[in-house]
Amino acid sequence: MNGKSDAGLWQAGWYRFARRLESPNFGPRPAGAQIDLIVLHSISLPPGVYGGHQVQELFTNRLDWDADPYFDRIRGLQVSSHFYVRRDGELWQFVSCDERAWHAGASRWRGRDNCNDDSIGIELEGLEGEPFEDAQYETLASLCPVLAQHYPVAFIAGHEHIAPGRKQDPGSGFDWLALQGALAWPHTMFPESTGLR
Repeated sequence: MNGKSDAGLWQAGWYRFARRLESPNFGPRPAGAQIDLIVLHSISLPPGVYGGHQVQELFTNRLDWDADPYFDRIRGLQVSSHFYVRRDGELWQFVSCDERAWHAGASRWRGRDNCNDDSIGIELEGLEGEPFEDAQYETLASLCPVLAQHYPVAFIAGHEHIAPGRKQDPGSGFDWLALQGALAWPHTMFPESTGLR
């Protein structure tokens, strides 16, 4: 961590420029966890519907399960992500990055299981396979370097890469090449299947 140069940006794992809405769905990271992975996801509730507050309600256990027929399929689900990026680029934070959010589920990356233990989860408002907005890439291009300045980030991957066969997000509509160009991070930080290495 680079405590001096970014001290004004963080307070106990909370990022200054994100809208804070605390989720009860989190826990401590294991002792000695290296927070070296960023995991990108996509989410919309109901799927393909944008602009509401259902994602925020899901992450804070306040979703009205009877408000839409789709919600019955996820009834009782308790999940969270560290960050959520709206279609217009607005950034929300639900869990301190120092804590373990519940975003990855059964997963494996760089020889380790349980990616929740040592990753930071970022949900993008969108539908797997569909394009994302320029404003979302702009937010990622500003957020990811700040994370890498504060934590020992060495990799960035999609949910589809850490849980292949089980998850497909953010999907084929996500432009990994555009993100890599914006971040100017080495190709080795990205999954092989993105075509960047």
